[in-house]
Amino acid sequence: MTLRIVGRRIGFERGVGALAAALFVFGFGQELWARYLPEYLRALGGSVLLVGALGSLQDLLDAAYAYPGGALSDRLGSRRALLCFATATVAGLTLYLLLRSITAIFCGLFLVTAWRSLGLPATFTLIAEELGRDRRIAAFTAQAVLKRLPIVVAPPLGGLLIERLGILRGMRLGFAISLLLSLATLAGLGAALRSRPPGQTSATVPDVRGRRGTTGAAVKLHPTLKRLLVADCLIRLCEGLPDVFLVVWTLEVLRLSPARFGLLQSVLMITAILSYLPAAALAHRVEKKPFIVTTFCFFALFPVAVVLSRSFWQLAAAYVVGGLREIGEPARKALIVDLADAATRGRTVGLYYAIRGFAVAGAAGVGGVLWTIRPALTFWAAALLGAAGTLWAVRSLPRAAEQAGVAA
Repeated sequence: MTLRIVGRRIGFERGVGALAAALFVFGFGQELWARYLPEYLRALGGSVLLVGALGSLQDLLDAAYAYPGGALSDRLGSRRALLCFATATVAGLTLYLLLRSITAIFCGLFLVTAWRSLGLPATFTLIAEELGRDRRIAAFTAQAVLKRLPIVVAPPLGGLLIERLGILRGMRLGFAISLLLSLATLAGLGAALRSRPPGQTSATVPDVRGRRGTTGAAVKLHPTLKRLLVADCLIRLCEGLPDVFLVVWTLEVLRLSPARFGLLQSVLMITAILSYLPAAALAHRVEKKPFIVTTFCFFALFPVAVVLSRSFWQLAAAYVVGGLREIGEPARKALIVDLADAATRGRTVGLYYAIRGFAVAGAAGVGGVLWTIRPALTFWAAALLGAAGTLWAVRSLPRAAEQAGVAA
């Protein structure tokens, strides 16, 4: 019932409404502990280099899972694929809860990331199948907001659990809560996605289960999509170098509390959410490039703002800059979907994110090496990569990319 209400309230088809609700609840459970996983690893005896390896493995899995996730989405249908990926994530959370070791952290990551990484192409495909092009930016905006709303509340709560119970017990309680929420969401998601009202059809193309013959079609990236991909890779390298070290910088360098680090995540996400709606409305009426370039500018500025901060309030201002990194994300995602051929949309999105993921998979490891030389060096190197990605986007993306031979 709740999933139906969400879908009606935001004006989307039932499948998209169910997906949005699942993104929210899954996200809330995982955000109780996900931001503190590097510090949990440190508490179990892991070194800074091992933290970097954890971040690199996360990026590598994002890359390795992207194309198979798209292929499974095309083969099974986006609905069945999403249910499989959610089940794998539940299994990973069970492993985290039962075992407390460095090995379990790394092994469980292969399962825990399934919903996010394997499910990304299926998410894009489900939105594209059920909604016309004129509603996709709105859909991606709603998806982004509901995915990030949990980050406003959950990290501070997770930080309080850690402060009250300690890092080890606090994280285990976070795993338990996340597992319970995920099980409940999986049941509701299954009920909503398996049933489709009689006579209902998608706004664009039929569910992929009705066109399995297309699974052998060649996947080609549109020239504009290739140029966007290069800029995106540079920007994600900028993000990946310091990402897993943000909690280490906050707790170990600036000596702030876990709860305050959680509040910083809230500041970042509130800023992001507030920027989504006006940006998405404007991007629907004008070209997407200015919003994408603006997003890339804030990616480059964020590590600079963090490394120059020396107090909680300065860091809070830096996280406002970090939140503005999301201002053009709905436009970027809508452009990717628009430029993907309908017959191979899942695999096209999967290929895009696979290439991007493999390109940045070693970023956290490099960040760890730079950290051992000097912690601030990790952030300055990230800023240089962000500036390079922004300049590439300015020079290479067409002024009206959506008119440059967009796939139907």
